[in-house]
Amino acid sequence: MRSFLAKYATALAGLGVVIWFAATAPAFASAANFTLILKETSFLAILALGFALALVTAELDLSIAEVASLAAVVCGFLVHSGYPPSLAIAAGLAVGAVCGLGNGFAVTVLNVPSLIATLGMAAIAKGLGFMLTQGVAFVGRWPADFTGLARGNFLGVPNLLWWLILASIFAYALVKWTRTGAHLVATGEAEEAARLAGIPTKKMKRLALLLTGLFAGATAVLLAASLSSAAPNMANDHFLYAIAAVLLGMTMFEPGRPNVPGTLVAAFTLKALGNGLILSGAPYYVQDIVLGAIIVGSVALSAGALGRAAFVKRLSFRTAQ
Repeated sequence: MRSFLAKYATALAGLGVVIWFAATAPAFASAANFTLILKETSFLAILALGFALALVTAELDLSIAEVASLAAVVCGFLVHSGYPPSLAIAAGLAVGAVCGLGNGFAVTVLNVPSLIATLGMAAIAKGLGFMLTQGVAFVGRWPADFTGLARGNFLGVPNLLWWLILASIFAYALVKWTRTGAHLVATGEAEEAARLAGIPTKKMKRLALLLTGLFAGATAVLLAASLSSAAPNMANDHFLYAIAAVLLGMTMFEPGRPNVPGTLVAAFTLKALGNGLILSGAPYYVQDIVLGAIIVGSVALSAGALGRAAFVKRLSFRTAQ
């Protein structure tokens, strides 16, 4: 019983939150509102899955929001200028990948701690975003071929959910079922031992940070397609929620470790909580207070589950070997 609660208590708490709001806020339980929550969860969860992949190798990427915003700006500019949507999508993904490669280069070649390297990348991406837009968002009636990526449906299921499912399967399969995934985990769990065993730990870190950037780029493309707009700060609101989703996800399924199922459940719980608070008439600032409490509580629970020393090492401010 204790083992069950250690793995699933947070998920059960999330279910309790959903039941509570369904009972107290009549509009919460409607099909339209649940669809809205799931769509909003898709953006957050894809971004958070990328952050979790970097954390698997014990590296942080604090540039995900600014990189996503820059990718959205580049993607939006191309669509707004009449270029083919396929080119705009490729460009948005490429921006995320290049920024991820830049982070990986700084961490593994220049030996800059990921905390500093990704903060630097965040500043660069933010500056480039404002330089390209001059602070003005690209807004327009964009081609349905592009907006349909996020607004359409397939087999009665919103396209956003299909993208989230694909991203989740990719992340889960990579980490759990492939040799590369085993190397990623070994790099994060015991880097020196992994290196001595012949695992290319620096290559694994570069790959993880590249994927984190790619997931940020994918989030950017979907955000731009959903809103028919692109602004240099459009993903900033997702930053703390993405980190909170990963940290909260580390309190369930595999306590103390970043994992895909936990991240998905946590992302949905956070969005359901925010939606329920709004429908219950809570002031807007209550969401920030609750979010901060969740982040602190998640770290405390995960540190207890994994062992404080190991957890601090995973989130540490350290230099690449």
